[in-house]
Amino acid sequence: MATQRSHFNILDLDRLGIEFVRIQWVDLVNKVGYKVVPLSRFKKMILGSRPGVNFSKATLGLVFLEIAEGFSSFGEYLYVVDMDSLRPCPYAPGHASVMGWYEEKNPRPDCDQSLAYFVDLCPRTLVRRITDEAKSLGIDFLVGFETEFILLKSAAQIEPVNNHGWSYSSSLRTGSTELSVMEEIARTLEQSGIELEAWHAEASPGQYEVVTGPLPPIQAIDNLVHTREAIYNIAHKHGLHATLAPRLHGLRFGSAAHSHFSLQEATPSGTSEESQFLTKSEAAFLSGVLAHLPAMSLLALPVPASYMRMDDEAHAGGTYVSWGSDQRSAPVRLCCADEPEARNFEFRLLDGVANPYVALAGILGAGLSGIKEKRRLVIRDCLGDRAPADMTEEERTKMGITERMPLTWEEARECLKKDDGFKAILGNNFVDKYLTVNELQAEYFAKKTDENDDEAGLLRIIEHY
Repeated sequence: MATQRSHFNILDLDRLGIEFVRIQWVDLVNKVGYKVVPLSRFKKMILGSRPGVNFSKATLGLVFLEIAEGFSSFGEYLYVVDMDSLRPCPYAPGHASVMGWYEEKNPRPDCDQSLAYFVDLCPRTLVRRITDEAKSLGIDFLVGFETEFILLKSAAQIEPVNNHGWSYSSSLRTGSTELSVMEEIARTLEQSGIELEAWHAEASPGQYEVVTGPLPPIQAIDNLVHTREAIYNIAHKHGLHATLAPRLHGLRFGSAAHSHFSLQEATPSGTSEESQFLTKSEAAFLSGVLAHLPAMSLLALPVPASYMRMDDEAHAGGTYVSWGSDQRSAPVRLCCADEPEARNFEFRLLDGVANPYVALAGILGAGLSGIKEKRRLVIRDCLGDRAPADMTEEERTKMGITERMPLTWEEARECLKKDDGFKAILGNNFVDKYLTVNELQAEYFAKKTDENDDEAGLLRIIEHY
């Protein structure tokens, strides 16, 4: 899998006619925020030793304008810009965006100087910590994403822009608004320096997918955030509303944010004993992911509505802790199994409501723990011709498939609370704070405008995601 990197720098901004820079972040409930500064001010700001802007410490605990328990409005973080993430925003002419790191404004006296400003609740920092640890063990990761979304005629009703799907040509008729939207999204991504591999209509009415190329984790997720912002803004420009909501009423298939990840080993670890296709490191990585998959589900499926998509009949990953070569009805699918240069794992649970930095930190952290512990892969390859749900209990047991995925948000929360090993990977403080934010997020979507309005929560998700 080839890599790609942003080549935009401060000198490019004048050439591109940039007037404003969006200093951008993604909070724990996956809402994108930004503070806009004029380019002249931004140029002065980045000359400092720690260029950034100040944010209240409540920012990371803010859930739709309400502060979650355990967070305080006292004190400030410094959000330090990461110039490697600088990109133009063609969907907003004259604007560029840049991501950053939450840091303590003043170093903590009880920390090593190199980590003195470290904030354990910063999603991007969490990914960096895990990838740095992997690198110290001779492992690098590459990550790519598939972004599925549905184009609606408005956010106030569930009415897709068309009734076509499955890549039919009727979903992209010349002169249609949806074709104009998709073409503009494609051009915008390429102008932003993002490798676009493909785009097409998906399975449900009005549903489309954009596939972006593999990169190191933080860059890949930054690209995903940029891709989503392009989708939202371009759809709005054309009078439509794009939503990443997990599943809409009346539609059989939902929308996912499938992530593909591969291991790059500095020193080849040799073929594993458990699979003819996997290296020892890949097998141990996969074993670590599967061991913590139930706890991980809350990071990938963060709200009750997320579990509407998890159905054994909906090709969304199924409901059993399992994996398989080209098996779309398992949570982890092995792609291109017999092609070492292209081989990768597809994580099928992730949806568009989840914070992708948090979810990917969970996946990569769990897999890395498997490598460190030299875990054996006890669950066998569930090949693509037969799904776990179609097997008898005896057949599943012989395959090592003995655990069910959480089927509800409540079950997922309990799985995360009980998995001490997984909590240690992410950090106990992070998990505790995430649980409080996650609970408030679910409560927000559970509110109804009146006793008979069962769709209020879903419409609220559509509005925000």
